[in-house]
Amino acid sequence: MTARFVAIRILALLSVLFGLNYVVWRWMDSVNWSAWWIAVPLVIAETYSLIDTFLFCLTMWRARARPAPVSPPTGTVDVLITTYNEPVDMVISTAQAAKRIAYPHETWILDDGARPDMEAAARAAGVGYITRSVDWEGKPRHAKAGNLNNALFATEGEFLLILDADQVPDPLILHRTLGYFADDPEVALVQTPQWFVNVDDADPLGSQAPLFYGPIQQGKDGWNAAFFCGSNAVLRRDALMQLGIVGYVRTVEQSTLRTLRTAEAMLAKAARDRTGDAGLRVQLRTLRDDVADARTRIANGEPIADVTYRVQTSVDQASRTLVRADLAQVRADLAAIGELPVQRDSELDVIVIDDSGLDALAARELSPLSAIESVGALLAALRVDRPEEAQPVQPLATISVTEDMATAMQLHALGWRSVYHHEILARGLAPEDLRTMLTQRLRWAQGTLQVMLRDNPLAKKGLSAGQRLMYFATMWSYLSGFTAIVYLAAPVIYLVFGVMPVTAWSLDFFARFLPYFIVNQILFLVVARGLKTWRGQQYSLALFPVWIKACTSAFANVVLGRPLSFAVTKKDGRSELGPPWREIWPQLTAMAVLVVALVIGLARLAVGTADGTGTLVNTVWVVYDLVVLSVIVQAALYRGPTARESQEVS
Repeated sequence: MTARFVAIRILALLSVLFGLNYVVWRWMDSVNWSAWWIAVPLVIAETYSLIDTFLFCLTMWRARARPAPVSPPTGTVDVLITTYNEPVDMVISTAQAAKRIAYPHETWILDDGARPDMEAAARAAGVGYITRSVDWEGKPRHAKAGNLNNALFATEGEFLLILDADQVPDPLILHRTLGYFADDPEVALVQTPQWFVNVDDADPLGSQAPLFYGPIQQGKDGWNAAFFCGSNAVLRRDALMQLGIVGYVRTVEQSTLRTLRTAEAMLAKAARDRTGDAGLRVQLRTLRDDVADARTRIANGEPIADVTYRVQTSVDQASRTLVRADLAQVRADLAAIGELPVQRDSELDVIVIDDSGLDALAARELSPLSAIESVGALLAALRVDRPEEAQPVQPLATISVTEDMATAMQLHALGWRSVYHHEILARGLAPEDLRTMLTQRLRWAQGTLQVMLRDNPLAKKGLSAGQRLMYFATMWSYLSGFTAIVYLAAPVIYLVFGVMPVTAWSLDFFARFLPYFIVNQILFLVVARGLKTWRGQQYSLALFPVWIKACTSAFANVVLGRPLSFAVTKKDGRSELGPPWREIWPQLTAMAVLVVALVIGLARLAVGTADGTGTLVNTVWVVYDLVVLSVIVQAALYRGPTARESQEVS
């Protein structure tokens, strides 16, 4: 254990302890309850920040710098280059570099845009070309995940090197990464950094992310939670296929259980009809018990086909005993059922009933025979081929627009391992204007929050405690937009109105806050160790409107069912539309309000109506906020690297 690693652990422990001391004191002794409307949000925001500190410290607790793999590279490899609408020349340049990879492999361009000129260029370059099969017509496309899933069934390599259209690989990328899979047969993923050649030293758009592609991924790697980042990664095909098959089985199981629950409800409702024959009611209750038993058997792991066959046999027997029921009522009930929202498969001549149809069936009052016949129709409608999807088996996760994190988390839940290899082995292109960067960051945040809402790692079976927290830490960070509002508003309210969120700017406050703040900053510096991380710190606050929009839109998508579009990051130069002032009006408004508040606060101090200590503290706070937010103005005016710089880095 190195001295630096020991120092990180000591600083991490002190940071959490000092933070607890400060936040507990804030809750217990310093909240100004007479101004609760700002005091309580502020202490909640500080509690959020403490949790964020704890998760960062936990991440760094096991940070590991891996040695190179011991085993030589082995196995067959497919290099998959994903593209949708990127320039053909760019994609071909990446493909030609991929062909030059020293290790034997096959190179494929996965063209989700199905462009004839792209296909012709691929053929001319001597690389494989794959586009969606006809099975995808009229079905959910699942963006990049669907593109890769389609290609998985058209290729055969044991390992897959996945590259974005702009990520030009190093010839030794496979030699440097494949050995990990031989070293450990449980490794499913090796992720390498993403590095961008069109970013200058100032990095005004914060694209390089050296803290994430370094200490943070190394920290997650220590907990076996380094995750897939969409490109520059090698994955084991067997692991992905296992993931797809497990997902397929779970989907069929859920569909079957849903159908059986509906059938049970229908039978129970029909059995409660006191106007019918008592013997019929007994028959219905017996059949209902058979359905309930079937659900239990499936939950206990019995084969779905065997269980549903037994239920169907019980339904057939019950139908024969009830043949003399009221036929007129049956006709009326079946006519009503025919009006429910169903789909018919003309080839297989079976019905596929959606969830709204199932709910409507469960709520109807049916005659005994009608109820039994309807249960039989439901069981006949069960489809194991997932007709709503182009492929029954979807190896890469499709629950989010960021398929990479979701896929990695599901692989970890199945017991697979991941590796973060900290060596730049591919170089790509970052956004060159703020408008494109905002679109990219919004998509990342939306996708991450979709995963949190649909498959929360804290409740996901198969993950270790450390893995749960590592995934949750990434998701938690995107909630910071709401705390940013509080941190921006609190000093403004004090400087303008003199309303204090704390009971006093006392010695107690500084004695608790300053050690927490200073140790936290020292920890950050030691972890970064010379890396230029200031841009990342600025954008964590400066992009607060993006984080808030991501939260609301992801919630609307997952909970309310509103569509969420997938935007491909522009990689062919800067936008010609000019600075996106409209897109950053919240930040500009916040900066204007901060400046006005600062002037008012200093004026109040000059005339003797403000406290000196409080004004000083909040003046420093406002100046810090303005420095942080200033990056958004610099980014709006940024027009990409100069031609000379572009030539130097290319």
